[in-house]
Amino acid sequence: MPGRKFVIHKHDATNLHYDFRLSIGNVLKSWAIPKGPSLNPKHKRLAIETEDHSLQYGSFEGVIPEGKYGAGTVMLWDKGTYKNIKKENGKTVSLKKCLKNGLLEIWLNGEKLKGGFALIKMKSRKKQWLLVKMKDEEANARKNIIKSEPKSVKTGKTMAQIKKTKN
Repeated sequence: MPGRKFVIHKHDATNLHYDFRLSIGNVLKSWAIPKGPSLNPKHKRLAIETEDHSLQYGSFEGVIPEGKYGAGTVMLWDKGTYKNIKKENGKTVSLKKCLKNGLLEIWLNGEKLKGGFALIKMKSRKKQWLLVKMKDEEANARKNIIKSEPKSVKTGKTMAQIKKTKN
């Protein structure tokens, strides 16, 4: 089973952030991660739940014009598949129930990110979650994946190069 699709867009809008998107049902559930993902299990990255996007948006890379929602440069920073690994009593918990309960545990098989990650909803904050790397063979406390992997998985371009090629 190859899994469901995920993408991460690096998005230079009002503030630079990373949009973490999981295909769930017929939409991309989305979270904005200001500092981007980390491979260090000790890092708890704020992930702010945003509006759902269409599945077609998952392949987008380019510049959203001024005056439009999300205006700015968008890079397809990572893509791949994921599996739901959240279990209770030996059975996989549905993604719908995981979202309702505020705890997703997923295994990413991306071009940059691999291994287990958890999205944990903060009880005191309505749309705020934490993205945390699980302790597994893909965890790496010394590697800063954001700095070491700055280019697009779609085009190999940097943010500056994408900005120059306005489409």
